[in-house]
Amino acid sequence: MVDRTQPKHSAYVQAIRTLNQPLITTWPCLTEAMYLALTRGGWTMQKKLGHLLTDGLLSIYDIQSVDYVRLLQLMEKYRDLPMDLADATLVLAAENTRLTQIFTLDSDFLIYRIHGRQPFDIIDV
Repeated sequence: MVDRTQPKHSAYVQAIRTLNQPLITTWPCLTEAMYLALTRGGWTMQKKLGHLLTDGLLSIYDIQSVDYVRLLQLMEKYRDLPMDLADATLVLAAENTRLTQIFTLDSDFLIYRIHGRQPFDIIDV
């Protein structure tokens, strides 16, 4: 979304504009994204990513302490992939919000299931 050198950058930006709602992520995912932004484009790219938050285009789903058990259950279930904490928080957010659409380049989301049954609706561009 913030790296114009990526082949599908324009397509993703256009797809996001058609959603008419903020994107939702989690702190672990934003942390990973900030690290990747730093390694690919330094502070300039990190700032662009940060502006998604300050401009209201991205909101953070708040993980609660009662969710920790579920996160560990998900990571154990998918340990053969393995599932990292960031991915587990996205599955948890989908379970708790009933949102099934996801923007991702991570093919593991083809395998993950919401509540162990429902596949994600991966927005493909």
